[in-house]
Amino acid sequence: MSDQMLILIALAGIFLLLFLVIRTKLHAFVALLLVSLLVGIAAGMPLNEVVSSIERGMGGTLGFVAVVVGLGAMFGQMLEVSGGAERLAQTLIKKFGEDKSQWALGITGFLVAIPVFFDVGFIILVPIVYGLAKKTGKSLLYYGIPLLAGLAVTHSFIPPTPGPIAVADLIGADLGWVILFGAIAGIPAMIISGPLFAKYISKKLHVMVPDYMNLEDIEYDKELPSFKLISFLILIPLVLILFNTVSGVLLEEGHIIRVILTFLGHPFVALTIATILTFIFLGTKRGYSRQEVQDIATKALEPAGIIILVTGAGGVFKQVLIDSGVGEVLGEMMAGSPLPPILLAFLIAAAVRVAQGSATVSMVTAAGLMAPLIQMLEMEGPVLGLLVIAIASGATVLSHVNDSGFWLVGRYFGLSVKDTLKSWTVMETLIGLVGVSVALIIGIFI
Repeated sequence: MSDQMLILIALAGIFLLLFLVIRTKLHAFVALLLVSLLVGIAAGMPLNEVVSSIERGMGGTLGFVAVVVGLGAMFGQMLEVSGGAERLAQTLIKKFGEDKSQWALGITGFLVAIPVFFDVGFIILVPIVYGLAKKTGKSLLYYGIPLLAGLAVTHSFIPPTPGPIAVADLIGADLGWVILFGAIAGIPAMIISGPLFAKYISKKLHVMVPDYMNLEDIEYDKELPSFKLISFLILIPLVLILFNTVSGVLLEEGHIIRVILTFLGHPFVALTIATILTFIFLGTKRGYSRQEVQDIATKALEPAGIIILVTGAGGVFKQVLIDSGVGEVLGEMMAGSPLPPILLAFLIAAAVRVAQGSATVSMVTAAGLMAPLIQMLEMEGPVLGLLVIAIASGATVLSHVNDSGFWLVGRYFGLSVKDTLKSWTVMETLIGLVGVSVALIIGIFI
């Protein structure tokens, strides 16, 4: 089959995927599987090979992603139930003072979104934003945008959140590099799109607490866990994974310290340690029975299961592209592009994001399309971490009416569609542009 025909098949597959997700509202998991089947068949693969390719793609992806996302979800659920997110917010606001509380909220969002899903973190913490806006008379956006920026940055850039985990697995990136570059790109992205942008937009849009959100100033009946404990638990997996990466650079292979750090810093081990510690210190030691802790952990897997399956289907799409020969042709075409791979990855993810709305689908689709190019150029090491940040940045920009986050924020802040575009959409776009800019700058030096 000619290269031109294979390119047409790949393009038709992408357009069909977008059509199925956007127009027919077919679930992304089913849509990705169906498109993978059709691309394999259209590219001339033997039927038994198509099925084998699907098995390899799903199994190879889920072997890593299911464990990491599952453990991360349990970890986050214990943090949510225990009141850990509220403790972080309260302590940081007290430390920063009320006049700098928007910075405290940005940092809170940045930390909370490491283990907790974006929408859950927002819903838990938005009453604090309401309380501050009522007390000071300032626009909700003055406090809300920094919180949203902190949550969104970490949700997009820093494992063990599902998006960067999925992309890292699909393109073979080391999570230590992803965490390091995610923090380097995420901090300026949070500052620019959070406190700085909030100061500007809150003067343009004075938003008060919606009447239908009749919430009193937040009060807690239970004693919250300590700030030090919550910070310690959140940092454990990140530090262990980073130590693994650093030891691989600084120490010789076979060195006893490197062997130990490689084991402890593997995401499976690091997250297992962190999750067990949360079960103990935020669960049984705070009065929960073992059965209650088990029930909390089980409930955490409900939303995680959907993300795991969609990511697995993204792995199937990638594998079929490679096995059918479509990926090789796509890789050659991309390699001939004058654009650097980091910018190319960003643009592909952004295009899918704008078309269908889901950041997760954008990430796994872009990662699947970039995988053949990565193989062809034999890219490895730190640059793969930068590609993860680029893809995550593209999947963040230009959130609009086809994104569930757009409506969530509009509802809780009582914003019209126009005002949500002016605030939330601009904030998300700033995060993506800063993220890819930092990735491009770092890419010059590695």
